[in-house]
Amino acid sequence: MIISLNHYLVLGAFLFCIGVAGVLTRKNAIIILASVELMLNAVNLTFIAFARHWGDATGQIFVFFSMVVAAAEVAVGLAIIVVLFRHKESINIDEVNLLKW
Repeated sequence: MIISLNHYLVLGAFLFCIGVAGVLTRKNAIIILASVELMLNAVNLTFIAFARHWGDATGQIFVFFSMVVAAAEVAVGLAIIVVLFRHKESINIDEVNLLKW
């Protein structure tokens, strides 16, 4: 059995949909952050699949920069979550309303 470009694209779309569902339905900030990471990895998978299909390294370069941005996003996101937990003692998104007057 040969794995074609369509297989990678379907898998990437499936992972992206799981990530979107996690962001929209969950209330835990860590789960939402993990769902965003899943969405970024799904996009990275499609970049790599297209780069391999076309024989071009441009997609791999985009994946490298995307992974750098994802690592920075995780570091900043976890720092914000730690500060919120210290202040409110909860990471539930519904209970965090620090920006309201």
